[in-house]
Amino acid sequence: MGAPPAAARGTNVGYVPYFDAASAAPLHPVAREALLASLDEGWADPARLYREGRRGRLLLDAAREAAAEAVGCRPDELVFTPSGTQAVHTGVAGALAGRRRTGRRLLHSAVEHSSVLHAAEAHAAAGGTVAELAVDRTGRVAAGDVAAALTPDTALVALQSANHEVGTEQPVEEAAELCQEAGVPLLVDAAQSLAWGPVPGAWSLLAASAHKWGGPPGVGLLAVRKGTRFAPQGPRDERESGRSAGFENIPAVVAAAAALRALRSGPGTDTEAARLRELVERIRTRLPELVPDVEVVGDPVHRLPHLVTFSCLYVDGETLLHELDRAGFSVSSGSSCTSSTLTPSHVLRAMGVLSEGNVRVSLPYGTAEADVERFLEVLPGVVRSVRERLGVVGAEAPVAAPGSAPREASAAVAEEPAGAAAEEPEGVVVDALGRRCPIPVIELAKTIGQVPAGGTVTVLSDDEAARQDIPAWCGMRDQEYVGERAAERGAAYVVRRRV
Repeated sequence: MGAPPAAARGTNVGYVPYFDAASAAPLHPVAREALLASLDEGWADPARLYREGRRGRLLLDAAREAAAEAVGCRPDELVFTPSGTQAVHTGVAGALAGRRRTGRRLLHSAVEHSSVLHAAEAHAAAGGTVAELAVDRTGRVAAGDVAAALTPDTALVALQSANHEVGTEQPVEEAAELCQEAGVPLLVDAAQSLAWGPVPGAWSLLAASAHKWGGPPGVGLLAVRKGTRFAPQGPRDERESGRSAGFENIPAVVAAAAALRALRSGPGTDTEAARLRELVERIRTRLPELVPDVEVVGDPVHRLPHLVTFSCLYVDGETLLHELDRAGFSVSSGSSCTSSTLTPSHVLRAMGVLSEGNVRVSLPYGTAEADVERFLEVLPGVVRSVRERLGVVGAEAPVAAPGSAPREASAAVAEEPAGAAAEEPEGVVVDALGRRCPIPVIELAKTIGQVPAGGTVTVLSDDEAARQDIPAWCGMRDQEYVGERAAERGAAYVVRRRV
C-alpha cells in the first residue's frame, strides 16, 4: 500500500523491509495527499451551515460514499468511528441490545480478534451468554457448525472474514446465508480483508479499521444494513446517525476513504494481489526445506494473499523477532514469549498448533521479490543461532545442557492425578518448573531418547504454552501424547516414546 520509492530500495542503506502489514499497513501515497489537502479544507464543524461547515460536510459525505461503495453498502448505512476496535464494540453492543427480546446469546468463532472477545466478555459480565465455535487445524470454521450452533435465543453471530494471525479466510458467505435463514444477524470483522475486496454475502453488520489498508490510524468504520435491529449503546450525540459520538476527524476520514478507493479502482490491484500470493506461496513452500522442524500454519488455499505464519521448534519467539529485526526484517509473532501476559496466542491455541518460535510475515503492497528472497536466505541462520543459544545443536537431536539431566518422579506430581494421563506410569520426570517456552519442549526432546520404546517422559511445567506446545511437538515428532494431570505447581504432561 504505497511501496517505498525505488531509490529507497536500491540506495538507502537505512531501508528495512517491513513485513507486518497485518498490524498496520504503510500510509498509502493517495491517503497522504488527501490528508494534507483536507487539513486545510476539512477542519470546520460539518454540522454547521456556514461556508466552512458546508465544505467539511461535503468532504465527509464524499468520503462516506467512497467507503460505502468499497464495502458494498449504502452510504446511510455506514458510519465512521475513532477506531476499528470501537467499531466492533459498537456493532456488537448495538446488535445485541436491538435483539434483547429475542435472546441474549452471542456466538463467535474461537479465533476472533481480541476486540470481539473483549466485547463478548463485557456481554457475559452484563448477564448475557456467549458460545464459541471451534475451528479446524487451519483455523477455519465449518459452515455446518454455524448452522448447528444457531439456537432460538441466539441474538448475534460474529465471524471474521479472515484471521489476523494466520490469514485463514472464513466461509462468511455461507454463514451469512445460514444466519439469514435463521433470522439472526451476522457481524463480520473485515479489518484484514477489506483491502483485498468487499465481503460477499448477506451479512448484517461489518466493522473495519483504516490503518489495515493504508489509511491513517484512528479511523474505523461500521456498516449496519437496513432492516437490522440496532440500538446504539454508550455515549451518543446527533453525529454519525447517533452510532459514533464525537466530532468527526474529517481529514483522517477523507484520507482513509481515499486509500480504500485507490486500492479498489487503481490499475493492477488484482495483479498485485496475485503477485503477493505467489511470494507468500514461495515462503510456504521453501520454509520446510530451509529450516528443520518448522510448521507452516493456516489454510493453504482459503487465505489472504499477503500473509503467512510459521512456528519453529526449539526457538524463543521473542529472541527470534529481535534477531530478525537486527537482520533487517520487521515481522510479528503470536508466540507467548512476545506477550506481557506470557500466555499463548488464543488463535494458535484454538487451532492446536505449535506456538513457540512463531513468526507472522504479512507483505504490504509493493513488496520487492528480492526482499522475500533475502528473508529466505537470512532466516535459516537466524533460527540456527537462536537454537544454539538454547543448547540445541540440531533440531533432530538436541543435546543435554549442564544440569538438565532427567530425574525420577518426586512429590512435585500430585498424589491424586487427574485427566487423560491419570493411570500412566510416571517413568522419567523432567522438571521444567519456572522455565518459559521453549525450554519445556527442549528438555522433553533431550530426554525422550533416553527411555525405551513404550516408556514415558513426564514434563512438569507451569508455563501455559506447554499445554499447547508439548502435544504439538508430539505430532511433529511422531510421539504419543498421553495427556496431562494435575501437579502441585502447574501440570504434568505425559509423553510415550513410540520409536
